[in-house]
Amino acid sequence: MSSSKQKIAFFIPSLAGGGAERIWLILSNGLAELGYDVDLVLSTAQGPYLDQVSTKVRVVDLKSSRTILSLFSLVKYLKSEQPKVLFSALNHANLIALIAQKISNSSTKIFASVHCFLSLDVHNCARKRERLIPTLIRYIYPWASGIIAVSQGVADELISVTHLPKDLVNVIYNPVVSEDLLKKSKDSVEHPWLVDKEIPVILGVGRLIQQKDFPCLIKAFHELQEIRPSRLIILGEGEERVNLESLIEKLGLEDKVDLPGFVANPYAYMAKADVFVLSSAWEGLPTVLIEALATGTPVVSTNCKSGPDEILEDGKIGNLTPVGNIYELANSIHKMLKEPTESELLLRRSGDFSQESILNKYLQLV
Repeated sequence: MSSSKQKIAFFIPSLAGGGAERIWLILSNGLAELGYDVDLVLSTAQGPYLDQVSTKVRVVDLKSSRTILSLFSLVKYLKSEQPKVLFSALNHANLIALIAQKISNSSTKIFASVHCFLSLDVHNCARKRERLIPTLIRYIYPWASGIIAVSQGVADELISVTHLPKDLVNVIYNPVVSEDLLKKSKDSVEHPWLVDKEIPVILGVGRLIQQKDFPCLIKAFHELQEIRPSRLIILGEGEERVNLESLIEKLGLEDKVDLPGFVANPYAYMAKADVFVLSSAWEGLPTVLIEALATGTPVVSTNCKSGPDEILEDGKIGNLTPVGNIYELANSIHKMLKEPTESELLLRRSGDFSQESILNKYLQLV
């Protein structure tokens, strides 16, 4: 098949600074570089990743304030553009994409990508109507040409909860490691704690939301101070900022913990940190953990569902701790500071998530 004649579309609500959004950015840019005609279809064209979209990718703005309101605009797009394949990400967007394909009667193949543990994601959602999603998925996901789960744990849980046919679900890891990532990791960082590093710096990266459980990391860091003076930087923005700032003040950590907000190049921070910590309560396949490995930075992670145990080979590549256990997390960070994992092991494992190999797996679906 000639790549120049293949139109491939990616659909997601926006380019907000999350893991799924970053993966869709990487995939769309990567396939465009290979010569494919790529559309990045957004319910609303906004978010911090928007300016990182390649000029070879066409951004299609459906101009909808909510994903559900983009349904008929997406129907119109499918009818007029007829892409060979449309990849969608995030459960609510996946449902809209599949319904739009049915209404449009388009020949476009829809592949729905699942990035997180369905049951935990729904259970922790504040809106009750979101709890209908597993039922909708059970009836609507079989319309897809295929389902992409970003880890084996996500695949197993999705099949268990929704009873989808096993042969419909494909496990494809996220395309994380690229030459661009490695190049950016060598950039300078202006943060004073990393420019003139007097004591070790611990790093966390992610949206400031309940799922990431940054209170656990901050409390563990507080415990760590009794045995190992250090500093903590958490990159990201989100609805939990005020609560996190209150916790930092309550624990008297204002001069030891910094929340700089969203940073376009977190890889440079990762490369210069002493330990990267993932404190999440649940995940799908935590991209930031792989990115940290690629920069050669030792990692500590909660053994949450799902992904960290797969990425870290059941603790051979980095320390795994129980979810929510601040004392175990503090102890694991301390151990990693004393005896960091060899960088060769980290870099070898990160190679399994290279963009080239993952792009090829997506092309096989096309």
